[in-house]
Amino acid sequence: MKLKSIFSVIAISTSILLVAGCSSPQKIETVNGETILTTDKPQEDEATGLITYKDAETGQLKQINRDQIRRMVELDD
Repeated sequence: MKLKSIFSVIAISTSILLVAGCSSPQKIETVNGETILTTDKPQEDEATGLITYKDAETGQLKQINRDQIRRMVELDD
């Protein structure tokens, strides 16, 4: 029983480290000069043209229209 607990802890710890290592913070520059920092890579809805992202400052999920974005750049960790 104790061995199963140890393996469970190791598996959970490894999963957390993998998820934390997979984040891809981005910088979004808009056509009006605003800079938005995200916690992860934004997701695009191709049907609507909306980009959904998690704002790094507030932690809120937000959306912006694709034609309002000048460019998106992945930030180094």
